[in-house]
This record gives sequence, structure tokens and C-alpha cells, in this order.
Amino acid sequence: MSGPVRTSGRCVNSPRRLWIWPVAAALVAAVLGPGAQAGADSDRTGLPEAVDTILGDARMEGGVASVVVADAGTGELLYRHLPATRLMPASNTKLATSAAAMEILGPQYRFTTDVLTTGRRHGSVLRGDLYLRGTGDPTLLAGDYDRLAARLAASGITRVDGRLIADDTRFDSVRLGRSWAADDESSYYSAQISALSVAPDTDYDTGTVIVTVAPGDQAGAEPVVTVTPGTDYVDIDVRATTVAAGGANDLTVEREHGTNTVVVSGTTPVGGAGAKEWVSVWGPTGHAAAVFRDALAERGVKVVGPTRLGRRTPAGATELASHDSMALKDLLIPFMKLSNNMHAEILTKAMGHEVSRQGSWGAGLDAISGYLKGVGVDAVKVRQVDGSGLSRMDNFAAGQLVELLLAVRAEPWYADWHRSLPVACDPDRFVGGTLRSRMCGTPAALNARAKTGSLTGASALSGYVTDSGGRELVYGIVLNNYLASSVKPLEDAIVVTLARSSAEAAGPASIRGGGTNTDVECAWRKPDLC
Repeated sequence: MSGPVRTSGRCVNSPRRLWIWPVAAALVAAVLGPGAQAGADSDRTGLPEAVDTILGDARMEGGVASVVVADAGTGELLYRHLPATRLMPASNTKLATSAAAMEILGPQYRFTTDVLTTGRRHGSVLRGDLYLRGTGDPTLLAGDYDRLAARLAASGITRVDGRLIADDTRFDSVRLGRSWAADDESSYYSAQISALSVAPDTDYDTGTVIVTVAPGDQAGAEPVVTVTPGTDYVDIDVRATTVAAGGANDLTVEREHGTNTVVVSGTTPVGGAGAKEWVSVWGPTGHAAAVFRDALAERGVKVVGPTRLGRRTPAGATELASHDSMALKDLLIPFMKLSNNMHAEILTKAMGHEVSRQGSWGAGLDAISGYLKGVGVDAVKVRQVDGSGLSRMDNFAAGQLVELLLAVRAEPWYADWHRSLPVACDPDRFVGGTLRSRMCGTPAALNARAKTGSLTGASALSGYVTDSGGRELVYGIVLNNYLASSVKPLEDAIVVTLARSSAEAAGPASIRGGGTNTDVECAWRKPDLC
């Protein structure tokens, strides 16, 4: 990207960012200096030995670890192990995306969704097309579309003698991220990206539906299947069977490639739990338009013409109704606490549009790179190809994550951003998030804040923790290429070691059990976090 990026009247790599970070600059040299391996030369507390002991666990045999720990206040390097080794960060990628979004879009940024027309009113009839224009709001619910429809009805319109046109042109037409796995296509954490979509509930997994399967009342009966939000846009193909009480509950719910046919197969016993699955839709723009058209019909507004997708609203169109999303600082809560991939990708494209008027991954990633450069992170040594970390092509080193975590502490929006990080062992889903069941009964509980990350063979945990002497520490942990089902206990042991440590002494925390298989982000297992 040529030249500095200007956003909201400020230059992302402005002189302000060059002088406020002598500590970060010194850390860059220390962390990424030649030959950096384990330990810190001046440390006599035993912390390097304690972390080395944890990383020596058999679960990391044959794997690779990049780990860095620093004093948050001074930037002093306390521990480093392969600090410049780039690894798959999984959802730790969201640290860069969320911080850049707060700077480029601003904490008060809101997405708008508008209903407009170029037609004319003749009594209760609108003669002309009706436009539904989105800008990317990932929090739109069916209820929000209903409220837009209600405003049209309240204005006295009962008939539209034209088409319903869904304008998703704020973003480009590329729906899936680079190198996303094909076998994730139906999964809600890999939904298609559009500037106009709908979420099924207040977890705001936009571009998805909830498919609920309940057993029939007797063996041999077809299970009862419902879809939320209810619309004919999604077809259900029930191939499952109800079996006698005590039988297997082995239901599978999956959308067929390139269609909106969701196949329900397997068995579920009488009186059993059935299943509840979040499934991505094919073509989220069409899904949103279908939900809005249904809402109009329910409100007594008939649209005579067909639905058309992907056409830009003409300049000068008259606004009939509008909806604003929550502010970005509040949107960060479901985004970061629940590690919502679609929020990350939508914000990436929104940043692209803000900076260069191109709602694309390329433009958005350039904007993020510009932000990283501005705070002293060598973006040339980072590879980021999406906003969420779902791609296995993303590469960050722990040293770069720590540089970012140190830098953002000086930002005016830091308190809101820090609040969005999951809190260890806090049971509230929107506080503890993906850490709500981790590090309980330790000094890190209700203390450590961090972003989690998980893919097959890749795990990460980066954030902040206060040690026993009241000193705040910053840590970046990225583990790759292990064969164990989970290395989360090793991450937890490192953070608990930091929470127990002081400026004078440290010893390794005990490593807890092997944990469960965590091939994907904890939040991605609905309905509960693990």
C-alpha cells in the first residue's frame, strides 16, 4: 500500500505513533534480535526455566512454540522462545483486526441498513422499486427487518408496484475467505460474507440459520424440524428417523454444497434431546431479502415485483426507513468474547471501504497492515489473508502479538478494547467468553484476559495478566504442529505461572488434564462454549 493511510482525519502511521513507543521499539529489537531463543539473559527469577519446563511437556513433542512475555509497564522482556518464528495464530488474528477496526472505524462507528425508493406515492401505493441497502451490519435480526417493514406500513404504504432490490454493493462479491476449508462450507463459523445479511439470534452469527430437530412422538415417526428465522429460502430434506427410547441420538445436520437444502439424517430417540445446529446459508443477501419480504407481507405491504440482488441504489433515492447497529465498541463484545469469524471479516471489508472505498479483503487487509506499521509492528513480517484467522495461511509470531498488545495500551479506545477480551473463569458468556471454563481455581481466574485461538494443530493465547506483586504482564503464546488432542492446558499453565510469579521468583504451575479436542475455536461449538 503506497503512502500513509488516513482514517477519520488521522494518519495511521503518523509521527504521534513514532514517539510514544520507544519502549515498544526497544522490545522489537530485543524480541526479534538475531539468535533469540529461550529465556531472557538478565532474568534471575526462574521464570524462563519455569516456562521452558511447561513447553517441554510431551504434548509438544515434534511441535513448535513461539512464546514471549513482557512487563506491560516498562516493556522489559521477561521471556522469549522463538519470538520471531511465524506460526498459524488461528483466532489470535482477531487481535490485529479488532484493534485496527477501533482505530480506523472508531469506537462509535455504526452500520446502517436503509429502505429507499426512487418511486412515487399514489395514496397507499408506491409506484417504483423498493431498495434494501446494507453496509455490513452483522447484528441484524429478523426482528430488525420486521421493524423496518413496520415503518413502511405505518407510513400508509400497502402495495409496492415494483421490485424489491437488495443492495449489497458496499462489499465486493467474493463470499469466502482465502484458503478456507471446503468441508467447513456448511458450518456457521465459515458463513459467506455480504454487506446485507441476517443473524438468527443474539450471538449474531450472521449469514446462518438455526435448525432445531425434535424426535417424533413414536418410533418410526419423522422428526420435527424447525428453522430460525422461518423462511422458505431454506429447504429441509428430512432423512432422519425417530427410534425407540434409549436408542442412538446421532443426528447430522448439513447443507448441501451450492444450495440451501439442509439435509437432516441419522436417528433420534423418543423423548431424546434431538439436535440444534447453526448452519450457514448459500447467498446471505438473498436470505436477508427473503426475510424482509416476509416481514413486509406480515405487515400488510405487498411487493408485486420479484426480488433482485446486488444492484446499487440510485443516487437521490428517498429514504423510507433506516436502522443503525450498536456502536463498534459494543459490537466488540460478541465479536471477541465469542470469537465470531464473520464479524472479523465484515469489519475487514468495512475498513477497506472506509480507507479506499473498496469493500474487499485486499483493501481491508491493507488497512490493517497500515495500522500495524503505525504502532511499530513490522507488518512485512506478518502474513494476514483474512480477518478472523480461519485461514491456515495466516502467520504471526508471538513477538509481533506482544508488540501489538503493548502498543494498544496507549490508544484512547484501549479500555473498550480491553473489555472485549475473554476473562478467565468468568461464567458469563459475554464476559468469560471462550475462557469461561479455563484456569478456574488458580491465581489467573478473573485475572487473565486473552484472545484464544484454535485450529487443527494450531492453538494460541495472547493477552494480559497481573502477577502476585501487582505487576501487569503481557504474553503471546502460539503453538503449532502438535499431534495431541489439545495443548490448552499448556497455555493455561504458562499464564497461571505468570499470575503466581513475582519480580523476584517464579516456578512452573502444574499442568492440568489433557482437555478435550479443540480443533476449532471453543465458541464455535454451539450452543455452549467449552
